Amino acid sequence: MAISLEEISTITAKGQTTIPKAVRQALGVDYGGRIAFRVSDGGVTVCRADDNEDPAIDSFLNFLAADLKRHPEAVKALGPELAARITALTADVPVDLDDAIDGDVAL
Repeated sequence: MAISLEEISTITAKGQTTIPKAVRQALGVDYGGRIAFRVSDGGVTVCRADDNEDPAIDSFLNFLAADLKRHPEAVKALGPELAARITALTADVPVDLDDAIDGDVAL
């Protein structure tokens, strides 16, 4: 496997270290974020601890949010064909509108 990023960090006397900024950005974590260290025969890997989130979806949603801020005029109503397709694809998905929402909700 080719290395696409390598950063060096020093371990303090208390066993602590600073995660380099480039690594934090690659992981998509910031202050208060959680990371997981996974040890295997091949070494140690570091990843975001919130495995229930898909980093590709998270990146895509961040991209969409930024794009909508830059170009709010680009927001258009769904066409009837797409609305019908969405309805058909989600017809068998149970939804309880009173269920609590998992995670953070920004207004």
